[in-house]
Amino acid sequence: MAYKIDPDACTACGSCIDECPVEAISEGDVYVIDPDLCTDCGACADVCPVECIHPE
Repeated sequence: MAYKIDPDACTACGSCIDECPVEAISEGDVYVIDPDLCTDCGACADVCPVECIHPE
């Protein structure tokens, strides 16, 4: 299982990208998590201020 960012709620604040230990998150208008790299650690979800990151 991997985490996924809700593109309608993501504000691209950058909080999650610094927390990812495997660099699975890509920057853009909204951020995206690569499911092949995600280790399901949940670090990104813990720091998301708008709570838009959830397990798939």
